Amino acid sequence: MEGKLVERLEAAVARLEALAAGGGISARGLPDSGGDDMSSDPSIVAFDDLMDQYAAKVSGAAEKIEGQVLDVSKLLLKAFSVEKKLLMEIKQTQKPDMAGLAEFLKPLNEVIMKVNSMAEARGSEFINHFKSAAESLSALAWIAYTGKDCGMSMPIAHVEESWQAAEFYNNKVLVEYKTKDPNHVEWAKALKELYLPGLRGYVKSHYPLGPVWNASGKKVSAAPSKAPQSGAPAPPCPPPASHFTSEPSKASSSQPKQGMSAVFQELSSRNVTAGLRKVTDDMKAKNRTDRTGVVSTSEKQTSSTPSTTTPTVKKVAPPKLELQMGRKWAVENHIGNKNLVIDDCDAKQSVYVFGCKDSVLQIQGKVNNITLDKCTKMGVLFKDVVAAFEIVNCNGVEAQCQGSAPTISVDNTSGAQLYLSKDSLEAAITTAKSIDINVLVPGATSDADWAEHPLPQQYIHVYKNGQFETSPVSHSGA
Repeated sequence: MEGKLVERLEAAVARLEALAAGGGISARGLPDSGGDDMSSDPSIVAFDDLMDQYAAKVSGAAEKIEGQVLDVSKLLLKAFSVEKKLLMEIKQTQKPDMAGLAEFLKPLNEVIMKVNSMAEARGSEFINHFKSAAESLSALAWIAYTGKDCGMSMPIAHVEESWQAAEFYNNKVLVEYKTKDPNHVEWAKALKELYLPGLRGYVKSHYPLGPVWNASGKKVSAAPSKAPQSGAPAPPCPPPASHFTSEPSKASSSQPKQGMSAVFQELSSRNVTAGLRKVTDDMKAKNRTDRTGVVSTSEKQTSSTPSTTTPTVKKVAPPKLELQMGRKWAVENHIGNKNLVIDDCDAKQSVYVFGCKDSVLQIQGKVNNITLDKCTKMGVLFKDVVAAFEIVNCNGVEAQCQGSAPTISVDNTSGAQLYLSKDSLEAAITTAKSIDINVLVPGATSDADWAEHPLPQQYIHVYKNGQFETSPVSHSGA
């Protein structure tokens, strides 16, 4: 404790000496109101400590891995550096309007978009690393919180919710590299610590109600809209219908009727039988001598042989994500969609997922029941379930429960990964006609790895005392 206190005192003295040597004067001979004053602000000093304590671990682990993981980690840390600059500018800036806020946050948005582009690219073996980084960076948007009416959660809650979305992919990294490469495991753990407790603790200590703008500072104005660009304010809404000419609106239902009546009148005026050939007796089928009622063998074979030139095309129903009758969310026929989100839900509604493939669904709220039916390589991230979470007729699905789920049912399924939270460890899991079902539970501490438990799929039935006793098969080896 004494050694750390001495180090902090020495650092403070060094900063004071630097201020005294500079005299607080900029190179132009004017008082320097930025830079040193802002860097010595307690909230900025705490942000530097956050970077030194947590971001350095992410950087260190990424340097061991190198390659694309190092590239995405550099962009992630660059986003944190941009956020620090924005926090320093906020202390000298008046609170802007929505258009001005979008322009103010543009540097941060540009870095986040670069990470998102890496996460959207396909073919990389580190896609889960990219998605973890991309989803987690949305936590930095807490800086855009302007009040309870801005449509965002409170800053602390926003950081936690953003990490919950990223944790789905971060857990995949932990499971995939648990026995393959400890450097990737170290990177995933360091990334989580950067946000929880790192960024969450920082926001809780300094900005629990959002950033504090300077009422007497400089103003931020929105950039003039020359051409549509990413991150720029949305264009104005089109003028109301009354501003347009009224001529197009004259096309009432009476005009199509007049047009169709004109068509029928034209047809009736024509001699539609003109040009048709008259059928004589020798042309009738019963009188033709070149055809008989006997069908040859070759004709039978030709007619019975299926045509190979016209293959049947399987009809694919259009994708659907909608609330039906106010009680049931229907998520159907999505392929390759990683951004399915249900956020406006309640405990009386159910979610039914059918026929989806290679997609990810996030359910951000408590619902009554969730069912996955005939899905392949489908991922589901949900919070709380009142009744049950069910998997039926699926292949290679993954599900993570962040809250509580009293019952989990798996039926006629090949391959399922179930991630349970501490609140859902008491869930009753039932399986039937299913194989390769693994349940992962959190470790004893926050730093511990997930513990994987494969559920048995073979049983021994022994007749004893007038009844059969069933027990799972246990395999043991020397």
